[in-house]
Amino acid sequence: MTEIPATKPANGDVCQRVKNGVKPERNGLLKSLQSCHERTPRHHCQPEEEKVQAPSHHDSLYRRPFVESFEETPMLVAVLTYMGYGILTVFGYLRDFLRHWKLERCHIAREKEEQKDFVPLYQDFENFYTRNLYMRIRDNWNKPMCSVPGAKMDLMERATLDYNWTFEYTGRVVHDVMNLGSYNYLGFAENTGPCADSAAEVTMKYGVGVASTRQEIGNLDRHEEMEKLVAEFLGVESAMAFGMGFATNSMNIPALAGKGCLILSDELNHASLVLGARLSGSTIRVFKHNNMQSLEKLLREAIVHGQPRTHRPWKKILIVVEGIYSMEGSIVRLPEVIALKKRYRAYLYLDEAHSIGALGPRGRGVVDYFGLDPCDVDVMMGTFTKSFGAAGGYIAGKRELIEYLRSHSHSAVYAASMSPPVVEQIITSMKCIMGDDGTTIGIERVQQLAENTVYFRKRLREMGFIIYGNEDSPVVPMMLYMPAKIGAFGREMFKRNIGVVVVGFPATPIIESRARFCISAAHTKDMLVRALSVISEVGDLLQLKYSRHRKQRSAVRPFDDNVYEDIDD
Repeated sequence: MTEIPATKPANGDVCQRVKNGVKPERNGLLKSLQSCHERTPRHHCQPEEEKVQAPSHHDSLYRRPFVESFEETPMLVAVLTYMGYGILTVFGYLRDFLRHWKLERCHIAREKEEQKDFVPLYQDFENFYTRNLYMRIRDNWNKPMCSVPGAKMDLMERATLDYNWTFEYTGRVVHDVMNLGSYNYLGFAENTGPCADSAAEVTMKYGVGVASTRQEIGNLDRHEEMEKLVAEFLGVESAMAFGMGFATNSMNIPALAGKGCLILSDELNHASLVLGARLSGSTIRVFKHNNMQSLEKLLREAIVHGQPRTHRPWKKILIVVEGIYSMEGSIVRLPEVIALKKRYRAYLYLDEAHSIGALGPRGRGVVDYFGLDPCDVDVMMGTFTKSFGAAGGYIAGKRELIEYLRSHSHSAVYAASMSPPVVEQIITSMKCIMGDDGTTIGIERVQQLAENTVYFRKRLREMGFIIYGNEDSPVVPMMLYMPAKIGAFGREMFKRNIGVVVVGFPATPIIESRARFCISAAHTKDMLVRALSVISEVGDLLQLKYSRHRKQRSAVRPFDDNVYEDIDD
């Protein structure tokens, strides 16, 4: 359906994509922000950064430039990364051999002696990875926090004497660690201010727990008010809330689709969406990330061929996508997804866990970001755990949909009601964003987050790091690649009093390890300047500035006066 402009230049010369064998579907050329007919024709491919904008014949669907970048992995880095994992794997098998003969102590769970003839529970690759790779860098995760996860936080210091198998607390607290890892996009994770005061007041009136489900005697007036407010906030007819964001997906998708249905899922969808799709019993087909040609191909095949063997029409086709993809920092190409959904009469399930509150001029998520009609999305899902500083999730849409889920969703029927102070946190923060509290604090935070995001991403690129995702996404993945650098980056940043999240397999492809920064409206300009200085220092120390592109002035791009060009090796 769509064709990337740079893969077929305006002069008609077909230009083959640059490939290095690492991730071919991402490799490519610089995509101009102008449409094809406005560009200077290209006769030769240049191995530039993939910078994708909405294709020219879909310009009418986009009201603003849509720019995402996924710079290809340098060949040398890819080779060294594979070699690093190869060496670790060889030593892992050697250590497993020593453990088998009890020459080395093994701390991890294993079968009892009397179960040695049973089918093994633990002998799989992920367990091998945990024993021999994850344990080497385990100290980067699960650090106990003893403060509010705001722009700064306090962490309890711990030490290990057995190479990260166990930890002991030293009794010391590390104060004022800059927080670049929490999903506190709008800064509502705080213990002072109107949200905290309202939550404390409601706790005194209602208590902390409800001790019942919504369908029995656990339905409070605050629950009803919250759901009406969510529907108003999203611009839809009705909404319902759940106590857990993960269960909002995993327990509601099975209520919406079943045997004889087809689910078309983005390859980078969250584990909760994947689990929900599997539990539904539907047929699942996966399309390439944010690739509309791949999605349309699957839609056409589904319409033409129908169900396997019988070729009967599918009962329903459900397209499942996310607003912001939490490991890539990319934003769904929602205008095109909606156009395809309408053309082929499919249903659309949109997960706005990371985008609600964090995108759009009014903080209403990816629908607001693109200026679309919320009614074009059949099922709107989101969580309160990030931008609202609370817990739980919601499903929103037409009134008939919500009434159906109230009686058919396992998460609604069997789960305990949301805690009253959590509900009050959601109500107060949402009213703040909407301006119903009589202030402009909420909208100012939305604008501050957007400014912080653009500034942080721009500076990292200028420093020479490889950054994934959309220019407006507050989720900023910075590529580390090599296994040894995952732990080293996290430790070096913590030494300099900055807390970051480092991510590796199985949350990412095994050679695409990364650090993931989450920008917040609570971060001041001085904080970001200091963080960028430290990141640059650690990047030089660990040689993480892999990017082969430099910024140069150009007069051919109306929206962005910078282009990326390769530096000759």
